Amino acid sequence: MFIIDSHCHLDALDYENLHQNIDEVIEKAKARDVKHLLTIGVTLSRFEKQCDTLAHRDDVSLACGVHPLDLEDEPFNYDRLLQLAAHPKVVAVGEIGLDYYYSVDNKALQQEVFAQQVQAANVLNKPVIIHTRAAREDTIRILRENDAQKCGGVLHCFTENLEMAKQGLDLGFYISFSGIITFKNAEEIRAVARQVPLDRLLVETDSPYLAPVPYRGKQNQPAYVREVCEYVATLKGVSVEEFAQITTQNFERLFKISVL
Repeated sequence: MFIIDSHCHLDALDYENLHQNIDEVIEKAKARDVKHLLTIGVTLSRFEKQCDTLAHRDDVSLACGVHPLDLEDEPFNYDRLLQLAAHPKVVAVGEIGLDYYYSVDNKALQQEVFAQQVQAANVLNKPVIIHTRAAREDTIRILRENDAQKCGGVLHCFTENLEMAKQGLDLGFYISFSGIITFKNAEEIRAVARQVPLDRLLVETDSPYLAPVPYRGKQNQPAYVREVCEYVATLKGVSVEEFAQITTQNFERLFKISVL
């Protein structure tokens, strides 16, 4: 079986108490059939460090982007993004988007940087990885206004309603579910997952955040995407083996790479 963690933050895991190093994290994942990881950039500086450490690995892909909650860390530079995201190991521009839940006083800046990063993705012909929270209408509007259907992408760690899922699907996007889907109070998200076509689904950990049941409350790690895969497979009425194969094919199609 071949499972992919389509969204994790390898540079944010606890290497003092839980893991010796990234190699150990990846081996723990492989022991549970999680054989490829996509690690995400949230600032350009952090991306550069990850790229230096991981670009040589065949079992890890990279995404390069600026997260809406990290805009204050360093000034956004479009040309630098374009240069860094052109790296052959970078399969996507992300994670990018809007977050009005935690940050409402810089909406204009969030929207401007989001739009520029979608434009960069179209220049590079690489898909976008979208973070959206409390910003449904503006997220879809900016994606449409900047022709995001050309580059494609994924609404990651999906916690929105069915209407937004349909709007994303209409743009040709994929929908990715995290460990949240296993939480007791996540029935609305489970209802959305039941409606998303199998050929548009991905699974992820978003580790070190949002560990699935039965690890909820602990730090998440890529190995735990197996629980998400098993849970969503049950929701969709298919075997874990079949669902792992489908989501691996979806990942390869979206990110234009071969991982097997």
